[in-house]
Amino acid sequence: MIDARIFAPAFAMVALTIVVTFAMFFERLRQMRSERIRFADIPSGSQMAARFADTRAADNYRNLFEMPVLFYLALLVAAIAGLVTPLSLGLAWTYVALRFVHSAIHCGYNRVKHRFYAFLASNVVLWALWAWLGFRLLIA
Repeated sequence: MIDARIFAPAFAMVALTIVVTFAMFFERLRQMRSERIRFADIPSGSQMAARFADTRAADNYRNLFEMPVLFYLALLVAAIAGLVTPLSLGLAWTYVALRFVHSAIHCGYNRVKHRFYAFLASNVVLWALWAWLGFRLLIA
């Protein structure tokens, strides 16, 4: 039987992705209106990036489809292998919390040094989760 508690952090990450999606959408609409940019003027991603002054939310949105893919996979591995423990849950929730911090910084005041520390910390937690999963699978 799969312990479904491991999927709660995944739902939290999905919620974060949805929030950033809406932030990006409304920021793009605001810029398009204020700068009178037509959809026909931005047919490609590179042309869009060149036209928009504020790409924080779009950049963060892209980030949410990079390392978090390994996070989602780690949760599936933990669920299928029966490795849902207080440690795996704690690491998963810590990762989510750090990604929320990273997104808040990235979409907010965007100080690169602070954003980098949040990103690095989240990656260290993810690596620890994978190391623990790998160790537990090897000794099983």
